Amino acid sequence: MNLVLCLLSTRQFLGADRIRGIVPGYADAPTGDAFFRMFERDKAELRDLGIPLETGRNSSFDGTEGYRIARRDYELGEIDLEPDEAAAVALAARLWDSHDFADAARRAVVKLRAAGVDVDQGTAPSVEPRVRITEPAFAELHAAVQAGQVVSFEHRRNSSPEPIRRVVEPWGVVSWRGRWYLVGHDRDREATRCFRLSRIVGPVTASGEKGAVSRPEGVDLLSIVAHTSEPPAPAAPAVLWIARDRATGLRRHGRELGERTVDGIEGDLFEVEFNDSGTASDWIAGYGPDVLVIEPEPLRTSVRTALLGAIGEGTR
Repeated sequence: MNLVLCLLSTRQFLGADRIRGIVPGYADAPTGDAFFRMFERDKAELRDLGIPLETGRNSSFDGTEGYRIARRDYELGEIDLEPDEAAAVALAARLWDSHDFADAARRAVVKLRAAGVDVDQGTAPSVEPRVRITEPAFAELHAAVQAGQVVSFEHRRNSSPEPIRRVVEPWGVVSWRGRWYLVGHDRDREATRCFRLSRIVGPVTASGEKGAVSRPEGVDLLSIVAHTSEPPAPAAPAVLWIARDRATGLRRHGRELGERTVDGIEGDLFEVEFNDSGTASDWIAGYGPDVLVIEPEPLRTSVRTALLGAIGEGTR
């Protein structure tokens, strides 16, 4: 960052020796060779990041090659989005429920606003997109897809409680009906397969050369999942106690049954239908003590387990 600021602040080409005396950190190099190794490393990193580093001389009489960053090439160009496109950007920023992707989405919105684009995240209040990412394997699989590497993991089939080792050439990770799936080529079965992420047990291991795996042309990942995944379970109603004026999101999805006081706290009873008990338990547990499951008992136990797990993580 210090090197970027230095090279952006001048119109002249700065020689390496002058840069060493200006940029903090370079002066600490014990020898000239150590400085040049640091400098070459930083230049390579800037180029990898797409920052246009120019080289040249200030005049024909200047025998020293210098460096600079042209502001016209570095700054973000003009962005002209239609109102519906700006709304789509705002909705995309609200889409991810994962910490990793939420940060990236916020940074993208900040950059667009800095460029003068009006990205109003309240443009389409009637649309509430949400892709919940709770599966531990998601980050590793997404990284392997981006890197083009083979992955191996233990996967538990619906018909068998014992996990089976899978070696897969990953093509992509997609969401279908509230569940996440990995789609790719199963090397053991020599066929295209999809794997539900919530059934992956233990860590995911990436191996092999980067860039060795790529999605074949014309392959529709979502279509593969839609035709091979199991149908969604029928909606199962649950009765929840919700503290007064709390958990608005759950209230919107349910039907009010009446009032009830629990441990001296006033609240309301709601009947809410869920298609996936795993997603439901994570969602409900996220509200902490503001929501209690009255029935069914399996969901009540699942939420209790999630809360106890959260307490255990927080005390480590």
